[in-house]
Amino acid sequence: MRQIEPGGTIGMLGGGQLGRMFCFAAQAMGYKVTVYTDEEKSPAGQVANKLICASYLDENALAQFASAVDVVTLEFENIPVETLRFLAALVPVYPDEKTLYVAQNRQREKDFLQAGNYPIAAFTLIKSAHHLQSQLSSAHIKFPAVLKTAGFGYDGKGQRVVQNADEAAAAFAQLSSANKQTEVVAEAFISIEKEFSVIGARNYQGGESAFEYFGPIENKHVNHILDVSSLPARLNQEWVDKAVAITRSIMEELDTVGLLCVEFFLTADGILVNELAPRPHNSGHLTIEACPTSQFEQQLRAVCGLTLGATTPFHSAAMVNLLGDLWPEVGQPNFAAALTTSEAHVHLYGKEEARPGRKMGHITAVAESGSLAVELALKARSSL
Repeated sequence: MRQIEPGGTIGMLGGGQLGRMFCFAAQAMGYKVTVYTDEEKSPAGQVANKLICASYLDENALAQFASAVDVVTLEFENIPVETLRFLAALVPVYPDEKTLYVAQNRQREKDFLQAGNYPIAAFTLIKSAHHLQSQLSSAHIKFPAVLKTAGFGYDGKGQRVVQNADEAAAAFAQLSSANKQTEVVAEAFISIEKEFSVIGARNYQGGESAFEYFGPIENKHVNHILDVSSLPARLNQEWVDKAVAITRSIMEELDTVGLLCVEFFLTADGILVNELAPRPHNSGHLTIEACPTSQFEQQLRAVCGLTLGATTPFHSAAMVNLLGDLWPEVGQPNFAAALTTSEAHVHLYGKEEARPGRKMGHITAVAESGSLAVELALKARSSL
């Protein structure tokens, strides 16, 4: 594929905040972005050069989309694989359907990781409540355990920690019903010392220059939703090297072009791969202020076949999420008060309705150390 230089048009599948921040990065470099989403009002749609609002299975609309762009990428993984397959016959698409197919389903993801001998927690697929106990036993999974829908799960949605067989049966029924999923993945409950992520970037040029990475980035979750991320993660070099090597290996095995975030657990016995996300990642938002190249510009560079940008941080940084819980019933949070922390940077996603648990924006702070950056970001958020 030819390199796509500034002036070209990028097609973005998905209209969320990740697409919005991608638009900003692409437009700053002289590109135009056409967003394709099935949402009439979306964060990315507000700022795109062109918006196409249609079903992800509408072939006429997809053909119109493909004819108007030079390359297609994505900002979330809950897109039908058929959509990528249809588009790929008309225009380059990165990442391709293979990466999406694996990453959008926990069972396929676990099977891929297991086949590649990557370190993961014990797991099994539960197909019915009737066989739940026997399937857990055959996989040597004891209680407590974690049940997760095989697909369409993010930010803790579609997950339950269960302590016994009765709770497991009830959770299976609830997850199957609420998420319209007939299959649930059960995982061994892991005692976690730390959670962190590595965001890999890969283009199709090949060689050593084809791969770069951000991180590791240390993450803390509250109610299964990312709350605080900080860079650099407090890890010894052995785990850093291993995590980066795993990320690169996974991207090469899947032949992923674009970004892939690998979420890791650090346990007493070493590191485990948790999940894969073939797109920019919430933990990588701090790269906008912290790094020479943000994750969004890096995604652009990768899918356009350009040399990947430098990623070594200028300084330590931290990010805190702003959820809809912070919004008062009438009016806005006190952003002016938050910005009295001069090291803080506020990013809002343009969402009209604030709901509990909904990501409305984030605050990033930079400092001489990760711990100070976290302190400053939390201070700014507490001022809201």
